[in-house]
Amino acid sequence: MVDVLLGLQWGDEGKGKIVDFFAPQYDVIARFQGGPNAGHTLYVNDKKIVLHQIPSGIFHENTINLIGNGVVLDPVTLKRECESVKAFGVNYSKNLYIAQRTHVILPTHRALDKASEIIKGNEKIGSTLKGIGPAYMDKTGRNGLRVGDLFDKTFTTQYIKLRLKHQKLLDSMNFHEDISAWEEEFFEAVEFMKEFKIVNGEYFINEKIKQGKRVLAEGAQGSMLDVDFGTFPYVTSSNTISAGVCTGLGIAPQHIKDVIGVTKAYCTRVGGGPFPTELHDATGEELRKIGSEFGATTGRPRRCGWIDLVALNFACMVNGVTKLVMTKADVLDSFDTLQVCTEYDINGAKTKEVPFQMTRLKIQPVLESFKGWSKDITAMKNPSELPREMSEYVDFINKYLGVNIHYISNGPGRDQLVKIH
Repeated sequence: MVDVLLGLQWGDEGKGKIVDFFAPQYDVIARFQGGPNAGHTLYVNDKKIVLHQIPSGIFHENTINLIGNGVVLDPVTLKRECESVKAFGVNYSKNLYIAQRTHVILPTHRALDKASEIIKGNEKIGSTLKGIGPAYMDKTGRNGLRVGDLFDKTFTTQYIKLRLKHQKLLDSMNFHEDISAWEEEFFEAVEFMKEFKIVNGEYFINEKIKQGKRVLAEGAQGSMLDVDFGTFPYVTSSNTISAGVCTGLGIAPQHIKDVIGVTKAYCTRVGGGPFPTELHDATGEELRKIGSEFGATTGRPRRCGWIDLVALNFACMVNGVTKLVMTKADVLDSFDTLQVCTEYDINGAKTKEVPFQMTRLKIQPVLESFKGWSKDITAMKNPSELPREMSEYVDFINKYLGVNIHYISNGPGRDQLVKIH
């Protein structure tokens, strides 16, 4: 049996903490897409750690963690992450497995990412410059190198061949930055990676399913960044929705049971791209300040706005969401009035559907107002303690989406999670 946990907005929904909370209920936590552009923030013994590629179950001693074939893996970032995890007293090598088919991010992928963004100028998509896009392009172009290739005696030859291809592209973009230091740390990290448990991922995870093990597939980024269903072209390079679990791990659809969707009580976005409910005023700044809305991977300030139920309903539909988790509800504690987007007004016509492209449209959010609860909820443990105004806010969202919020996160701590269903 496989459950899926993923973000329903533009990433940064607080998935890391939620996976960490659910991890003891599962035998396996598996990442199925994305790469070091993800940033899952956890608090372990009140200390903050951000995981980019390692599944969020790594801090649970008896949980197996698998980096699946749908991920693009940067050996350098992985090595740094492992060192951070080790500092918490965790033996990362015990329960961390990597699929052979996982594609590897090379130093030239990072260079291509940077060069591409520079060329785009004002039309740049807001890439994290981690080499994700170019690595996925090599995957679909059938040029990429995979983790299993690291053990082949021809790996260095294959690397040089691909590097020369990349260099021609970099020369054509007039990008002449010296990446020799990147390459040095890359090959050090490759040797480090060879010590890991490299497995035939699809056989590995299907065997666990046959044994009756409980698997949680951990998504990265958010559904509105999906390469097919997101706000194209301001999207990531992978399928972030639940369908990506099948291709990113090698499991059949009938094994998937619950799809747990994570959403903030409001909305944020990092980088460029459409954001209908974005607030450019003092309220938006207040959300950013109270919510500490700065990217876990990039450190960039996040754009902030009210919750967008049109986009959220769309994300629930394409994912087949069965349960919702609302995070950062405590950020709204000090607001007298809250607003919720229930429709889009596009050129005078109202709709509850997300258009196939949003970049060339002027979308005005149709907002409904709610009275804020104006009360500190961070110490609350039981649903009966939650303010009436908050219950009304949650009930409205449940009814609109046709899916119930089962948990509300009321702070960053592991124990700050109220079960309401």
